[in-house]
Amino acid sequence: MNSKFKTQNSKLAGHIQRFPQAGVLVVGDLILDHYIWGRVSRISPEAPVPVVHVESESLKLGGAANVYNNILALGGKADLCGVIGSDEGGRRLLQQLGTRRDGRGGVIIDADRPTTRKTRVIAHNQQMVRFDVERRSEIKAGLQRRIIRYVESRLREVSCVVVSDYAKGVVTAPLMAELVRLITLRRIPLVVDPKVEHFSYYKGVTVVTPNHLEAMQAAGVHGDDDPSISQAGETIRQRLGCQSVLVTRGEKGMSLFEADGTSFHVPTMARQVYDVTGAGDTVIATLALALATGASMRDGAVLANHAAGIVVGMVGTATVSGPQLIDAIRRAEVIKSESNR
Repeated sequence: MNSKFKTQNSKLAGHIQRFPQAGVLVVGDLILDHYIWGRVSRISPEAPVPVVHVESESLKLGGAANVYNNILALGGKADLCGVIGSDEGGRRLLQQLGTRRDGRGGVIIDADRPTTRKTRVIAHNQQMVRFDVERRSEIKAGLQRRIIRYVESRLREVSCVVVSDYAKGVVTAPLMAELVRLITLRRIPLVVDPKVEHFSYYKGVTVVTPNHLEAMQAAGVHGDDDPSISQAGETIRQRLGCQSVLVTRGEKGMSLFEADGTSFHVPTMARQVYDVTGAGDTVIATLALALATGASMRDGAVLANHAAGIVVGMVGTATVSGPQLIDAIRRAEVIKSESNR
């Protein structure tokens, strides 16, 4: 077995084992993921659409709440800050947070907007349709100030801040500017899962994690080959003045662009892809925990890639545990060893 490869994987496993010592604050759009599970056996006589016979329903945490959930599943400590409505969706989202009250003190109720809810109808492991309940307008200035005050109160307890931006109104330009100021003073990483329309908000953050389509749109680049991705990644990094850009590329893995002008490609670890729902949440949660333990950006990207390879093999919003992630690294080590024989 390649000793260098084995040493690298031991280092990665070491970071995972330190996840319980890491604290991450997640700020962003809280979403309730509603799943309707069923089967299709006929087409409706009323219109050319399938008729889904509903067999069960389930609720899961989505958006920033799913990032929070992923951090906990990986063994880390997490705190959550965002906005819900004073409605049934908000009550159900709080129920999904359950007894984890210590990490949800930053969940603010706004009676003037609904809790964001995404409902997916799934039959035979395939998504048939999705319908959303949401309000995308920016939250009021008073609520933004409450979020900032909460972040300030928690910064001494955490070693990384994540912004999970789903463009549902929580992440605004003034909020991001204040977050950048605060984390610069504290000298801790600020990791952002971005939305294209908000890219100008993220100047000065530590790292952004767009998917390849978002990266292309944000940079104004056309194409999906390696040179195009490289151009997009470097363009974004220079425009934002951030330390790194991590572009997730689906079956092509990930590409990392760093401040010194170097780039690093991580091949995909996914063996089967059933559902990419929530994969970006898993990526940013894993990356944030890795950085919070002192991992390099490259090691964080490799760990995030392993985690994404696990969740895309599951249907619906899913999480990864620390032991699962260590097992995935060890399996990759075995495969690498056998391929080198």
